Amino acid sequence: MRTPLFIFINISVLSLSQFAFSQSEDDLSIKANRTLKKAVTFFREEVSTEGGYLWRYSEDLKTREGESKATETMVWVQPPGTPSVGEIFLDGYETTGDSFYLEAAKGAAMALVRGQLLSGGWDYRIEYEPEKRKSYAYRVDQNEEGSRNTSTLDDNTTQSALRFLMRVDRILEFQDEPIHGAVNYALAHLLEVQYPNGAWPQRFSQPPDPEKHPVKKASFPETWSRAYPKKDYRSYYTFNDSTISDMVLVMLEATKIYGDPKYRKAAEKAGDFILLARMPEPQPAWAQQYDAEMHPAWARVFEPPAVTGGESHGVIQTLLVLYEATGKEKYLEPIPRALEYFRNSRLPGGGLARFYELKTNRPLFCTRDYELTYDDSDMPTHYNFKARYWVDTVSARYDQVVQSQPESVLDRPTDGAQITDEDLARGVREVIAHLDEQGRWVDEGKLRYHGEDDPTRRILSTRTFVKNVRVLCDYLETLNQ
Repeated sequence: MRTPLFIFINISVLSLSQFAFSQSEDDLSIKANRTLKKAVTFFREEVSTEGGYLWRYSEDLKTREGESKATETMVWVQPPGTPSVGEIFLDGYETTGDSFYLEAAKGAAMALVRGQLLSGGWDYRIEYEPEKRKSYAYRVDQNEEGSRNTSTLDDNTTQSALRFLMRVDRILEFQDEPIHGAVNYALAHLLEVQYPNGAWPQRFSQPPDPEKHPVKKASFPETWSRAYPKKDYRSYYTFNDSTISDMVLVMLEATKIYGDPKYRKAAEKAGDFILLARMPEPQPAWAQQYDAEMHPAWARVFEPPAVTGGESHGVIQTLLVLYEATGKEKYLEPIPRALEYFRNSRLPGGGLARFYELKTNRPLFCTRDYELTYDDSDMPTHYNFKARYWVDTVSARYDQVVQSQPESVLDRPTDGAQITDEDLARGVREVIAHLDEQGRWVDEGKLRYHGEDDPTRRILSTRTFVKNVRVLCDYLETLNQ
């Protein structure tokens, strides 16, 4: 029996269609690989200083900055600095298998090794100019006379450096002694500076005196000054800028990579501090930072003692992470009541206040002259005194976690919006189209810390570089799968 002609025609059309799609996909894959190599080559060979990176550069690379002005002998650790770039290099290596990207990542790792302080962590920036380095107590220089030896956990600085170095260490099978040694040194010192109650400070240069830090539950102070006291807050138990949350992730990652239970114990100890730090009724949530008496305390002039609708968001998410990593239900216990409290504390505009006055729960703001007020009409613009309403999203996440079996959060795929293959391909085409002949993505914009007189109007942004390389890697990884 003969097969009808129209069936042959339909099969041929279908085959040609599939061939054309495959050919188009292969062509875009080739272009994505070439773009990835070209962009990383330029950034590594032309932008890097000693293997490290800043935040923004003028188009001609003559003017540069991190969170302040920077020189050609300086790199930044604080994201989106050197660790952020190193991480995306590793993504390139794991996506393509090309050792070129691993070598670029090792360069960034060694830049961080040379910037590690004797105190164990990292400052916001690293200096490579020989004379200027003498003022820093860098570990590789064994410069104990260096006056700058304060490691910072603020803004994910030391944490991002260490997580990147741990990832490199694992890929190199723990055989690169400078990198492996830096990781071990940092982890040991971070364990030493953890307070008896499980908290970490914002910054440190040496371990704390346990006698001065008794383990207590959080409580309201009898009185607190509405005038900024100008006290040094860096040793306070700090949730601000996700300090403790980021440290929990570091310790869980260290547990996974090195298998040593002391790191898991440190993460759980931090979780126990979170339980201690929850304020009593009628405000069962968390403050930005606490003094040694476990009272909410002042930090900067615009950060008063208060219950916070900002940092409490991250604290609750950290409790969920700890439950998933340990299966211990005590980390879930504070969450429902905290969510209920924030539902009842919603601002008329729909969001949450960054600060709620102790006991009264009245929203607190600052004027442009940094006077505390209940009025939100004259707030400074450099700081968010209002937080978005995150309660419903976190409540849904809580329900999901409670209904599922605990599992290591570090092994679970990241939840997020589903991106279609078509979306990925469209994003890749845009990224490829915007790369110039030199291998740069140039943004229209100004440098933030060089004043109005700076003529720069086109910049190279590390954040843009990382974002675009991630688009390329995500696409290529999808093809690999």
